Amino acid sequence: MSYTNLLTEQKGQLLIITINRPNQLNALNKATIEELNHVLAAADADKNTGVIILTGSGEKAFVAGADIKEFADFSVEKGKELSAAGHQLLFDFIENLNTPVIAAVNGFALGGGLELAMASHIRIASDNAKMGLPEVSLGVIPGYGGTQRLAQLVGRGKAFEMVTTAGMISAEDALKWGLVNHVVPQAELLPLAEKMAAKILANSPNAIAAAMRSINANYKDGVNGYKVEIEEFGKCFGTAEFKEGTGAFLEKRKPNFRG
Repeated sequence: MSYTNLLTEQKGQLLIITINRPNQLNALNKATIEELNHVLAAADADKNTGVIILTGSGEKAFVAGADIKEFADFSVEKGKELSAAGHQLLFDFIENLNTPVIAAVNGFALGGGLELAMASHIRIASDNAKMGLPEVSLGVIPGYGGTQRLAQLVGRGKAFEMVTTAGMISAEDALKWGLVNHVVPQAELLPLAEKMAAKILANSPNAIAAAMRSINANYKDGVNGYKVEIEEFGKCFGTAEFKEGTGAFLEKRKPNFRG
């Protein structure tokens, strides 16, 4: 399927999704969020897709925020609806996928762009990346999970600093604070993301999904992550992938999880 605001490239079991609104610095509008929901849902349901890389077109921006002109005149109720729909369609949706999503952050990741990267499971940044949540400078707060995920990743103190100053931080500071996993020159960004994807693809899809559910459980209210881990661990023993993995280990060969 073709999209208005996205480019997609399937490379074996890797899907690369590029947000393609370069004239708007890839800003997230309603249509782009809906397209992302569609392509991500299809990829998660496709057994031939094992990893997703999410990036932005061009060298200037991953996603430089939301499209402000779409909601500048919203009422209180419409504002709540906008936030809730964003969580459901994209940000919580990505976090709870069974397929790992690597955000390859090239350039600016601001507002909704940083929230999109934080909802992804792994973040890699180019050395020219700039990240921030500038919403309070517009009289609003991050509404797509930014106040929650930023504090989870960098701690409350750094989250308070970033949100209340509305400032941007460099890729190196993002690495230092634990906001991203790696920083590389821009030319090496996608190659590193693809190399990481290849490592993921060598492992059990079922076990990866179970591990992701277990890690996420620690951040859900009223959920005991240890109990989820015990349940997910036990379920692995009933899968063909467990038999293949342990059999390959005992036979001193590489497992074939996706053949």
